[in-house]
Amino acid sequence: MGAGHAHKLYRHGHSPVHALPPHCKIAAVFCFVLIVVSTPREAVWAFALYAVLIASAAAAARTPAGFLLKRLLIEVPFVAFAVLMPFVAEGPRVHLGWLSLSESGLWGAWNILAKGTLGVAASVLLASTTELRELLLGLQRLRMPPMLVQIASFMIRYGDVITDEMRRMRIARLSRGFEARGVRHWGVLAKSAGALFIRSYERGERVHLAMVSRGYTGTMPVLTDTAATRTQWTHAAALPVAALAVCLLGWTL
Repeated sequence: MGAGHAHKLYRHGHSPVHALPPHCKIAAVFCFVLIVVSTPREAVWAFALYAVLIASAAAAARTPAGFLLKRLLIEVPFVAFAVLMPFVAEGPRVHLGWLSLSESGLWGAWNILAKGTLGVAASVLLASTTELRELLLGLQRLRMPPMLVQIASFMIRYGDVITDEMRRMRIARLSRGFEARGVRHWGVLAKSAGALFIRSYERGERVHLAMVSRGYTGTMPVLTDTAATRTQWTHAAALPVAALAVCLLGWTL
């Protein structure tokens, strides 16, 4: 985990949020999401305040709104599911013109949309201000099982390698005049998938042997110290603490 590895969600910057240690940001986002999920769905105003908190954090991170909104499109499948809920759920009905919608379905759709969008926005903001290597180091600092951290590290690193191998195989097929147009071409694609699996498996064996020959004993060395000061923890806690105050008001009002 010593080498850098950029990802598409990360946006290089020098903001106060970028400067926070990764484990502080991970803990803050995790607590924020738990608080949002714990908020009663009837407290609509609370979710508006949560959105303001996320917008404030994005402003502190100097992350453009368009950057976040574009990456929120990942939740489109969940939005489609939420839109269907008022039509398929049972219970008392609400009539809006010629539409007959379930009241419980409307609340369920709102619950999914509001909490899901806020959770995804917080995760996107975390990813946009923290490199993958730092995220893995932060998880390690938070005492996540080392084996899970290593699995995530190799999955991230070699996912791009396998994707690039697939691209080269596709170019090789096209250069030989092959173009999949129907079921009769599935056999060629299946053979390509099998070849890709064998190459990936062999590559994994070679990487493991190389690591063992260099003294790998089951743990990866930590090359940077990610210890956080009390001030940094305080800054990171601003988001979940403010969200907790909103959540408590949501349950009491």
